[in-house]
Amino acid sequence: MFMGEFQHSIDEKGRIIIPAKFRDLLGTSFVVTRGLDQCLFVYPQAEWEVMEQKLKTLPLMKSDARAFTRFFFSGATECGWDKQGRVNLPGTLRQYAKLEKDCVVLGVSNRVEIWSLETWQQYFQQSEDTFNEIAEKLVDFNFEL
Repeated sequence: MFMGEFQHSIDEKGRIIIPAKFRDLLGTSFVVTRGLDQCLFVYPQAEWEVMEQKLKTLPLMKSDARAFTRFFFSGATECGWDKQGRVNLPGTLRQYAKLEKDCVVLGVSNRVEIWSLETWQQYFQQSEDTFNEIAEKLVDFNFEL
């Protein structure tokens, strides 16, 4: 399981260091794609295959399903580590997530998320303000803290 929050920087070549404990769980080859809320999702191969199977079950005749599947898969790329434990993020993904210098790497259960520091701070502030409301809505999903 991935958990925790770490601040890192992207260098001028688009490389970022991922925390060692995340690298161990991601393995030597993993998938990076556009995530929701303007961040990147990073999946170990096994989790990516689970996500792929779930997306394959979406109805092709529904435009929202087609749009989401296109969004998710068209940005996906298989990545690996360099000798310093960095991953080189493609320019299109860096542009989507507005990753320029300061970044936040989050562990979120089955995936890692990479955010620009500014976007993460804005998102966190908005979410923090409504955290109790969000928690109450989770009851609708049979989830209780």
